[in-house]
This record gives sequence, C-alpha cells and structure tokens, in this order.
Amino acid sequence: MSALRQAVHAEWTKVRTLPGLLWLAAAVAVGTVAVGAASAVAVHCGAAAGAVCGQDPAKAALAGVQAGQAGVAVLAVLLIGSEYGTGMIRVTLAAVPRRGTVLTAKAAVLGALVLAAGTVAVAGSLLAGGLILPGHGFTGFSAAHGPVLRAAAGSVAYLVLVGLLALGLATAVRDSAAAVGAVLGLLYLFPIIASVVSDPQWHERLQKVGPMTAGLAVQTTLSGAEAPIGPYAGLGVVAAWAAAGLAAGALALRARDA
Repeated sequence: MSALRQAVHAEWTKVRTLPGLLWLAAAVAVGTVAVGAASAVAVHCGAAAGAVCGQDPAKAALAGVQAGQAGVAVLAVLLIGSEYGTGMIRVTLAAVPRRGTVLTAKAAVLGALVLAAGTVAVAGSLLAGGLILPGHGFTGFSAAHGPVLRAAAGSVAYLVLVGLLALGLATAVRDSAAAVGAVLGLLYLFPIIASVVSDPQWHERLQKVGPMTAGLAVQTTLSGAEAPIGPYAGLGVVAAWAAAGLAAGALALRARDA
C-alpha cells in the first residue's frame, strides 16, 4: 500500500508540474459550462412546463458534457502519452517497477482530477440552466429535482469513466495522436453509424453498446421519454468500456518494454 501511495504522490506531482494539464482541466470545466449555457439559450418551450413540450431541460443544460468529454479524453491521453513521447516513462518504470501500480496510480490521479473538474462543470451548467431555462418556458426546471440530481451525478461519473477509457487506450497505443483518435472514434462513431442504419433493431443495438449514447442516457429526466437504455445500465456500459480499456493498457504495459 505504501508503494501505491508513493506512486500516487509522484503522479500528482507530475500533474502539478507538467505544463498545461491543470489548465486543460480548468478549460474542460469552463467549456462545458459555456456549451451548456449556449444550449439552454437555444431551446424554448411554449408550454407552461418543460415536461409538456417534449424538450428535456436537464439534457439541454448538460449538453456541454458532450463537448467536455473530448477535453477529458485529451487530458487522460496526455497524462501518459507525454511520458512516452519524451521517454520519461523509462524513469517512471525504473522508480516504480510494478507496472500495475503505475497504471493504478495514474488512474487514481486522473479520476480525482476529472471528478473535480466534472463536478465544477456540471454544477456550473445546472446553475446556468436554472437561470436561463425558466425564462424560456421551462418553469418546472429545478436542479434540486431528484431526476436532475441523478442526471448531474451520472454526468460526472460518465466523464470520469471516459477519462479512464482514454487512459487505458493511450497506455496500450503509446501514441498520443492515435490514442485521441481512437477514443473520439469510439465515442462519436457509434452515434454516426446508428443515424444511417435503417434497421430499427441494429439502430437500437448500436445505441445501447456505444459508450456515448449509452452513458448519456443518464441525463434523461422526463417520464415517458425514449432512451436507448436505462440510466444506470448505460453507465454500466461505459464502465465496461473503461474496464476493457484499462485491461488492454495493463496487458500492453506488462508485455512490452518501455
């Protein structure tokens, strides 16, 4: 346990001293709030309550999560990709010979960082939504509403899982550009393919297994609204993707020389 604690401390020191990582985390939070606020400005409901007009106000307020996940993926890739790029990974593995400990420490630091940035981003998005949406006809919107709180907590968890998925793939690929492309491809390719598939069954299957469409189902708050998968089952799908990515990264880290 002491070895893991020391490895976590070392990884946090790298995050604090490497240029740009903390600024990127801050940019993720600011960008997520900005996109969410812009989405809230763009939606309108002519009915007296948001639940009647068919627009989900929570989804509108949290729309910035779809943009923020790209920044989270880049942050996760840089956490280890920068070490492969500079050769510093050899120093890391020399200091901590147990490679599983290295990956676990990086995952812990990344998870904490994304948890903090995601919490700020989601809270800011809901605050902006609470100020904007009531003036656009969504008089029933409240951040304290149970389903909205679930959507908020689920969105933060989704961002953390996306970061862990990206970390695992970056560890396996060892190339920052290729890893970012692979992660963004996994996130955005499934919805694109599903949108052009004419078979309703395959359309539904693709939405259920795609990490983004499944994971963001947690943002659905309107009763009776159609979602490809249940909110918690959707997060389970993303967790499975993240676990697979980390497993691939751990196997590659153990099998190859630095």
